[in-house]
Amino acid sequence: MVKSIMKSLAELQAIRDKARGSLNIRENAEAQTRILVGMATCGIAAGAKPVLNAFVEEVAKRELKDVMVTQTGCIGICQYEPVVEVITPGKEKVTYVKMTAEKALRVVNDHIVNGNVVSEYTIGANAIGAK
Repeated sequence: MVKSIMKSLAELQAIRDKARGSLNIRENAEAQTRILVGMATCGIAAGAKPVLNAFVEEVAKRELKDVMVTQTGCIGICQYEPVVEVITPGKEKVTYVKMTAEKALRVVNDHIVNGNVVSEYTIGANAIGAK
């Protein structure tokens, strides 16, 4: 009986490790830039999962070692979900709203790689009354 439990625990750990690997959320303590994807209920309902996957896949594809993609809870602006925050030391935090997987690819290319904020995707450009 004990032997089968140990096997079950080992199998569970293997499943966990495989899931972590496939999700490929990197936890890099030395990361310069953090990409936080809001994954609370409102974000998930609005489509944050494909956005998270797009960021993870693009960062991995480009082998960006100084970038960490992670998920966070509620950011507090549910009407603008999916919401993504990009935090780079020494710079202002950038909040992207109404994100899609396609927009995520552009954010990685333009903002993360080339340092140019994609202004039209930010909260400032999408706020009520913004032109």
